[in-house]
Amino acid sequence: MQYGNALRNEIASADTTPLIGVYDMYSASIAAQHYNGFFVSGFGFAASYYGLPDIGFIAWPDMVAFTERLRTAFPAHHLLVDIDDGYVDPEVACHVVQRLERAGASGVILEDQKRPRRCGHADGKLTLPLEEYLEKLNLVLASRQDLVVVARTDATEDADILRRAAALAETDADVVLVDGVRSVEWIHRIRKVIGDKPLLFNQIAGGKSPRLSLPELTDLGVDVAIYSTPCLFAAHTAIEDAMLKLKRSDGRLPETGGAGAVGVAGSTQLLERNISRHHGRSVLPHSSAPVSQPVSV
Repeated sequence: MQYGNALRNEIASADTTPLIGVYDMYSASIAAQHYNGFFVSGFGFAASYYGLPDIGFIAWPDMVAFTERLRTAFPAHHLLVDIDDGYVDPEVACHVVQRLERAGASGVILEDQKRPRRCGHADGKLTLPLEEYLEKLNLVLASRQDLVVVARTDATEDADILRRAAALAETDADVVLVDGVRSVEWIHRIRKVIGDKPLLFNQIAGGKSPRLSLPELTDLGVDVAIYSTPCLFAAHTAIEDAMLKLKRSDGRLPETGGAGAVGVAGSTQLLERNISRHHGRSVLPHSSAPVSQPVSV
């Protein structure tokens, strides 16, 4: 399948395309019931796979392996993958892009940060010289076939943000992302300097960017919205709450069957869909869970 072209066509639609940040296979299984596109964020993957902050710990073979698992379970979902700075070296970046494309990724995000890197909404970010980043970006673009490539800048100074955004828009990258956008006014300014190039907006709870709805983003000319951490932060809150309740009840598990309560049957039915998406039938004889329909690509 041409996963890149499928995502490219979705981005070209009139409305803003949402891609939901997933951090493991279970979170993806839940998100797949509601949205047809995923974003594998560096923040979520570093947290879930290593238990570490998003400051450059990710090894590219781990990200490729996770992408392969996602594509196997979700054969028709859009899948955008964060590859940070391409793992430093331009040749490594090209190799990773080719591996991810063969693994079934729809697209990648390549940033212009230099090490030590930071989350896009954190302070203290450093950027490569623009010419050095453009050289890496152009090598990556030449190495892809169908894959969507998002060119991302982490510039923080006003003039540099606009200079880099304009330069990224002049490349063959499919989409431009300025991370850590501080206001609606800045979205207008970036939209103006990149012309007709598709624009991606990243919002993260507690981050630097304003909280905006999809209709608001569409009105602002934003083509893609990535939600980096809703699953991760929701899990954090829910697990903390579950642990406190378990302590208060002296270790007695809560009753299942109530509103929002999940037990072994509901969890098994959710996971069974990751098999049945491939052939449209239930696998377990006792299962009565409806089979979710994949998105056509």
